Amino acid sequence: MVRVVLAFLAIAHACSGLVAVPRSPLLHHVAVASPAGTRPAGAPRCSDRTTDTPTQSALTYGAIGAGLVANPIMWWSLFTLKTTGCGLPAGPFGLLGAAEGVSYLVVVGFVGAAIYKKATTGSGLPAGPAGLLGAAEGLSFLSVAAGLAVLGFQLADYGYLPEAVPVEGGTCSSI
Repeated sequence: MVRVVLAFLAIAHACSGLVAVPRSPLLHHVAVASPAGTRPAGAPRCSDRTTDTPTQSALTYGAIGAGLVANPIMWWSLFTLKTTGCGLPAGPFGLLGAAEGVSYLVVVGFVGAAIYKKATTGSGLPAGPAGLLGAAEGLSFLSVAAGLAVLGFQLADYGYLPEAVPVEGGTCSSI
């Protein structure tokens, strides 16, 4: 049992950049910072620690931002669809409708990427910095589930699906 705990501590120290240094034969250890770029012989390596390139980091933060902004827009759209039978209005210069459409694509993209990654590697998307990428993924799955529920309500309550792009004379069109 003691050896298992010590092995775990050695791995934890190696991952944090600290090295366990024996102080006495009674298995007392103290953690000291290891010099940058050095690793004692036989010390475990941290395979979880990766170095992201600036492009990867920018893409990760972009995906986090897109996912965390797209989900509330989709919820607003689903609420509007459920209560009025139509999606969000086009808004000035069509920007609100465009944000709605892009939000649906981002949310479906998150779910598709997570399912693809789960199918190919056995694990979903990484948690990302502060767990925000994982949060965006989880919210996206909830949004898709809510979207499927609203789809059922829409068909039951109104008997139609509004068109994605407003057309002249359409059910939800003010053209």
